Amino acid sequence: MTRFVMLMPVLAALAGLPACGEKPQTLGGVKSDVAPYQGAQNQFVAPGWKPGDKTSWEQGLKARAQNTQNEYSKTNISK
Repeated sequence: MTRFVMLMPVLAALAGLPACGEKPQTLGGVKSDVAPYQGAQNQFVAPGWKPGDKTSWEQGLKARAQNTQNEYSKTNISK
């Protein structure tokens, strides 16, 4: 019985060791310190949008949410 009681803390410590070695699960991408509307200055930005224009960024997000991500606007049910 005493051997079992002394073995339990050792087993608990061994069971907890893998949690100490867990690595963070990040994408490993580039972290930016600028606001999203500052944006990239390359050929992949939306047409008509200029980096740094916050109002057009917000309008683009609203239009995208309404036109392409709203399932109710995609259905064509007429009564």
